[in-house]
Amino acid sequence: MILIKSKKEIDFIRESCKIVAETLQLLKAHVKVGITTLELDKIAEDYIRSNNATPAFKGYSQGGAPGFPGSICSSIDDEVVHGIPGSRNLKDGEIISIDIGVLKNGYFGDAALSVAIGSIDSEKQRLMEVTERSLQFGIEQAVVGNRVHDISNAVQTYVEANGFSIVRDLCGHGVGKFLHEDPSIPNFGKKGTGPKLKNGMTLAIEPMVNAGKYEVITAKDGWTIITADGSTSAHFEHSILINNNSPEILTVC
Repeated sequence: MILIKSKKEIDFIRESCKIVAETLQLLKAHVKVGITTLELDKIAEDYIRSNNATPAFKGYSQGGAPGFPGSICSSIDDEVVHGIPGSRNLKDGEIISIDIGVLKNGYFGDAALSVAIGSIDSEKQRLMEVTERSLQFGIEQAVVGNRVHDISNAVQTYVEANGFSIVRDLCGHGVGKFLHEDPSIPNFGKKGTGPKLKNGMTLAIEPMVNAGKYEVITAKDGWTIITADGSTSAHFEHSILINNNSPEILTVC
């Protein structure tokens, strides 16, 4: 069931999303060669808790798996999403996807971005730019009267026109009262299909784009999703509200 949010609920979601956006920008400023993903995780958790909020990912479980141990997902190069923070030092030439969820007042915000570490090659730079631009094209389709797969198709069309591939085993989602709500928002699909978009919907749109083929596998840790062919992947995500018939990005500061 797709949940249409009240004004009060939207206000709570806005607050959680603002903390997400601020935390992402804080971490972006700390991403540098040599820092560990666990250090980034601590910076994020400290900031989130200083705002009387809770890291939404910490302890989160799906499908009976053990709870996620980190406050952020930190996914490097061929790691698509759900990378577990640890002792790994960031290296020059890598890219890292940082995904953050926040719970405050019973409502969630969720967003992600990819960041270059030191000096990256032109192909990784183009991958990041195309992925972020595809997110914007998807968001532009989140208007009243359109359907969910209009978002999906906009993302897919742009990504594939640029020679990259869209991950098909993972998708965006509704967000708000729950971290993951209906509708599912795949990053590929046929225009004019899927549920109708309405005012009051809050959605997390998140292209995951591979430089190689779209197939992915799960690493031995049970959480980290990696590209099956070892190619680099990029990930950008915003939580948005459909408001006054148009999309409003909530995870900005």
